[in-house]
Amino acid sequence: MQATTIEFVNQVKSKLRVTKVVATRSVKGQRGDSFAGFSSAWNSVQEDGTQGMEEVGEDAVPPQAMTLKEAKVAHFLLAMQADIAAYQAAWAGGSIPKSSMDDAIRNLRANYLTLISETLESKQQGGK
Repeated sequence: MQATTIEFVNQVKSKLRVTKVVATRSVKGQRGDSFAGFSSAWNSVQEDGTQGMEEVGEDAVPPQAMTLKEAKVAHFLLAMQADIAAYQAAWAGGSIPKSSMDDAIRNLRANYLTLISETLESKQQGGK
């Protein structure tokens, strides 16, 4: 990539703000698939997040929008809940044994904690 392309990508990335996070999951089991999905808005009264814009033009950012780093952490938290719910639904529906659900949930929590920790420690992922 050319330097100007990298600079442009970094400029866009630094201005990126997220107002909604969505996570869906499915678990395949002996008795079929179990699905779970969650959607979370970030302090926004409108789907597009433009309520209360303080600036206009290309620099306009919803005042309550998340930084990229905040959005990543929010996604990990929401995705973890979707993963857990899918495994719980699979167990409740008789598709997987309880021990499989318990093992999966324990591993999920550990893996998401690792992702969140790495994201918070990273200086290059943008945000606060």
